[in-house]
Amino acid sequence: MEKSKILEVEKSWSEKKRLLKAKIKLLTDNNLLIVEGKEDEILDKLQIKLGKSKEELKKIIDSL
Repeated sequence: MEKSKILEVEKSWSEKKRLLKAKIKLLTDNNLLIVEGKEDEILDKLQIKLGKSKEELKKIIDSL
């Protein structure tokens, strides 16, 4: 991925992360930490922590 696209994705996730923490007070920065190449792991972690399906989590994130 080119550098400008990576920065755009990071900026977008940074904003979504802020909105998610505001919407779901139970979440922390560590819960929302994305490791490059392992982006799907965050859905697995959130699924366990919040008891929601991946589809529900994707809808929440997309709605922000």
